[in-house]
Amino acid sequence: ILLLNRVMANVGVVLAWSLVVFVALVAISVHKVEEGHVAVYYRGGALLQATAGSGFHIMIPFITSFKSVQTTLQTDEVKNVPCGTSGGVMIYFDRIEVVNILQHSAVFDIVRNFSADYDKTLIFNKVHHEVNQFCSMHTLREVYIELFDQIDENLKTALQADILQMAPGLFIQAVRVTKPKIPEAIRKNFEAMEAEKTKLLISVEKQKVVEKEAETERKKAVIEAEKQAQVSSIQWDMKVMEQESERKIAEIKDRTYIASQKAHADALLYEATKQAEANQLKLTREYLELKKYEAIGANSKIYYGSDIPSMFVDFAASAAAPAAPVPPPQSKPN
Repeated sequence: ILLLNRVMANVGVVLAWSLVVFVALVAISVHKVEEGHVAVYYRGGALLQATAGSGFHIMIPFITSFKSVQTTLQTDEVKNVPCGTSGGVMIYFDRIEVVNILQHSAVFDIVRNFSADYDKTLIFNKVHHEVNQFCSMHTLREVYIELFDQIDENLKTALQADILQMAPGLFIQAVRVTKPKIPEAIRKNFEAMEAEKTKLLISVEKQKVVEKEAETERKKAVIEAEKQAQVSSIQWDMKVMEQESERKIAEIKDRTYIASQKAHADALLYEATKQAEANQLKLTREYLELKKYEAIGANSKIYYGSDIPSMFVDFAASAAAPAAPVPPPQSKPN
């Protein structure tokens, strides 16, 4: 019984240790791949064909290993990049950032050709090479001032051209280059030059402002003169219209007065004509006899003498005789 108990105890210990070892092996073989990464596997140092996406996966412990390769947008920082200009001045770019992305389908080929740390070969080393190529062909002033805004675009173009041939599937999205560090004495000279250039630009801008203000004043004067000319023209037209209206009113008054005077003259002529016709009708023998006696009766003088009756008889006879006809008017020779 004691022997059986010892055997059972030993079996229990073995089983317990076996369970511990199994759990440890399982824990070692299970690994996690983060989202946006691809796992590549090595067995005995050789790269396996199989790759795995994000999630939990199992591999043979101690024999198989893996590395995680990022397939989302990432930024590689290349720091303290030396650069020798064509004039022999050594400058340093403190930081150059390269934004790149690796396609999922190109992971295996790029890792096989350039290892899992492909960015050291394809990006870091290439950045050093291209920056030195650029600096060696340009002066310090061109690199530091004149062509500095073109460095990032030129570097991106050069990197992408080589990567498309060497590692298809890796794309350069952008390149950001910081201002290079230059010797202090040269930097002070550049700052002094920039200060003088700034003063010159300020004076030029002031001159432009003065010229613009003068041009504005000239335009305002021209506009004011045109306004005054238009106002004067309008006022002159108004005066002309007023005088034209007064002239028309005077013409109307004159025509009205002439018509009135003509009507008055016609009325007087008509009255005189009718009066003459009336007088012609009244000049009868009886009317003249009546007027004779009215004249005699109205006379306040009384004549005495023997010839008075004969005077009245002769006057009555002369009045009874017909009047001599009036000869017609003779026309004047032309």
